[in-house]
Amino acid sequence: MTPPGTPSSTRLPDGRELAWTEWGPRDGRPVLFCPGAGMSGVLGFGTDLLPGLGLRLLALDRPGLGRSTPDPGKTYASWAGDVGHLVSALGLRRVLGVGFSQGAPFAVALVGAGLLDAVALVAGQDDLRARRHLLVPEVAGMLDAADADPAGFEREIARVTSADWLWQVILTTAAPGDRERYEGSDLGPAVRAALDDGFRQGATGYARDLVTALGPWPVRPEELTVPVHLWYGAQDTSTVHSPDLGRSLAARIPGARHTVLDDEGGALLWTRAADVLGALAA
Repeated sequence: MTPPGTPSSTRLPDGRELAWTEWGPRDGRPVLFCPGAGMSGVLGFGTDLLPGLGLRLLALDRPGLGRSTPDPGKTYASWAGDVGHLVSALGLRRVLGVGFSQGAPFAVALVGAGLLDAVALVAGQDDLRARRHLLVPEVAGMLDAADADPAGFEREIARVTSADWLWQVILTTAAPGDRERYEGSDLGPAVRAALDDGFRQGATGYARDLVTALGPWPVRPEELTVPVHLWYGAQDTSTVHSPDLGRSLAARIPGARHTVLDDEGGALLWTRAADVLGALAA
């Protein structure tokens, strides 16, 4: 699958560490990758394509996941501030971004902070509150619970979740083709390893991410001013991605490029990495 990347970290102004894993040429155009729910950055994508495209992939560990120091008060704004420090510390220029699944709104936060020149949201979690009438009852119920008692909901999520729990959620909600890939190829063990690493400090980082991602988007889609590429698989059955495969979202984002692939599910970040990276870097 993906060869091991190079682990790195930077010290933030408040003393915390922000960690990432990277692949590709050091002088390549940087691509900041916001992984999916509970995952650290140890799992990249399209890493064999990076030299040919002149890209450098930096897969970020959000605070409390992987090797990044927890931030109990983490918000979209604080996350963007952390990444802004990284961009400045490394002297990154002409930065691109990719957000997968629950990583999508965290990538949007980087756009809102002026850190990205373009972004791809792949099987991305939608602005769920704007599509509430299309959500399954379980997801709508999480929105209600997070609204009614955010702190209590966060504590309960931290108490009951684990890497194994989230892996089972992924498997049980996956489309048949995705589940076949997860169970019949090395993609599944790689995703599971990213979850295990994401939960290495416990579940509080994931719980904070979830509460944040269930809230309002960090930037209204209508206010996004950089090129936005939306990628979805028509076979995607995840209940926490876009309920209409990004159609309404694309209509709200000025100039959005919206692609729905008929033969793909939620794992298209790995099966169609060449398309995603090629379009983003064009």
